[in-house]
Amino acid sequence: MKKVVLGAVTAAAVVAAALVPSGPAVQAATEAAAASSPPGFGSALSSVQQSSWQTNASVNAVAVAGNLVFAGGLFTRVRPPGKARGVGDAARKYFAVFDRTTGVPTRFAPKVNGPVWSVATSPDGRRVVIGGDFTVVDGVPRSRVAMFDVGTGKLVAGWDPVVNYRVAALKVTGSTVYLGGSFGSVDKIARSRVAAVGLSTGAVLPWNPGANDDVHAIEVSADGARVFVGGGFTRIAGRDQHALAMLNSTTGALLSMPAAAAIPPRSEECDSRVKDLEVQGDKVFASNAGTNSMTCYDGVLAANATTGKLLWQSKCLGATEAIKAIGNWLYKGSHAHDCSADGAFPDKTGMHHLLVYSTITGKLGPWFPNTKAGGTTLVGPLAFASGGNDLWAGGDFTTVNGVPQEGLTRFTDVPGGAAPARPAAPKVASARANKVTVAFPTVLDRDNITLTYLLYRGSTRIGSWSRTSYSWTKPTVTSVTDSGLTSGRTVSYHVEVSDGRNVRRSPAVSVRVR
Repeated sequence: MKKVVLGAVTAAAVVAAALVPSGPAVQAATEAAAASSPPGFGSALSSVQQSSWQTNASVNAVAVAGNLVFAGGLFTRVRPPGKARGVGDAARKYFAVFDRTTGVPTRFAPKVNGPVWSVATSPDGRRVVIGGDFTVVDGVPRSRVAMFDVGTGKLVAGWDPVVNYRVAALKVTGSTVYLGGSFGSVDKIARSRVAAVGLSTGAVLPWNPGANDDVHAIEVSADGARVFVGGGFTRIAGRDQHALAMLNSTTGALLSMPAAAAIPPRSEECDSRVKDLEVQGDKVFASNAGTNSMTCYDGVLAANATTGKLLWQSKCLGATEAIKAIGNWLYKGSHAHDCSADGAFPDKTGMHHLLVYSTITGKLGPWFPNTKAGGTTLVGPLAFASGGNDLWAGGDFTTVNGVPQEGLTRFTDVPGGAAPARPAAPKVASARANKVTVAFPTVLDRDNITLTYLLYRGSTRIGSWSRTSYSWTKPTVTSVTDSGLTSGRTVSYHVEVSDGRNVRRSPAVSVRVR
């Protein structure tokens, strides 16, 4: 029991429930990375969703260029926030473009005749490429891949590679468009599940590593020298390599990537596939989804983007479909249900569809919004995109933070963040002469794990404490003894909780001093 003397007041802080073992480590990582975060919340972004239109079915892919957000998926209509299906909606079949500031759809509305599974923009923001199952766009033949001029919203004439099956992954550089998916040829030239075409011409390039199973994600190193490929393959570029590969961007040759060994090999019990990749500076991040077993690897890893060496790994269970790095934070969309391997929440504490890690340490950070999965899967979020100070999330969810919102949502760095939950009235008792014991539990905040608790007697503040809390642990109870009071006097107490910007006040409760 730690005693603190505050003038005439002696406070005894009693921890009623221990924090998870990694709590201090998580807090330390949070505080280190939060140095670059806006005031009012610990992560780079607020956990409070901002207004945006929504869809009537899953969003599979999102991308950003300037003030435009491009979304592709299985949807056929979009509607305003807060509206039910069919109310105030507009036709947007498989592909829609939104204003990044307002979340409202723009007039850029191509007609696509099949689902879109991938979207990517060029580094200069002048081109957007979509991939999927379609064969016609705006009445013109386009076989599973198409390019638009962002300024005009029109198809780029003459850019028309013919891909024979689904394009599920795209990456655009200053000269090249990389394709990944389930296809076997491009322009009738053999290309097994991964290929490259020219950005300006669409012509098939010699780069031809070939993979023996589907490719779900493609990224390129910051210097353009290496291409990262993720999927379900066990062989690529003529060599054995499972799920994650680093390739020479000129020759397609397989390069050493020791971090790939952190993904378990394919077996009857576990088939873990890389579903998303993200490059930030000298780091590359890979997220996985496992099948065939509830304990199959579903985690996230970070590797050096030059050497391929493993930097850190999270082994949370629950398929991770999307990741995005913003500042010192890596946001992930998943249906995480057991992060006990990381010292965080155990199984059967609910689904955590949106989480964040420190890009430096891999420790779980202070960002806990949530979605409710919809459709036929348990995943919820499926795709992320960012303009640097926001996060657009697409998926098959139907609510965000308990509010109806289907398919698409966004989070920004708007000041303030989520407010702490309102604290309950403290429990008070006067069992000894001239003393009152006051006890109050911690509360939760969706984007802060450490809050400040202020205890008042009337309008007089008698103590301040910093407490850390998680949704998957029992609340910590602080017990305070207020001494030197006048016998027979009636006094009232209340608690105020602050995250540095938002303050929530409990109801007051009175007690007669013995």
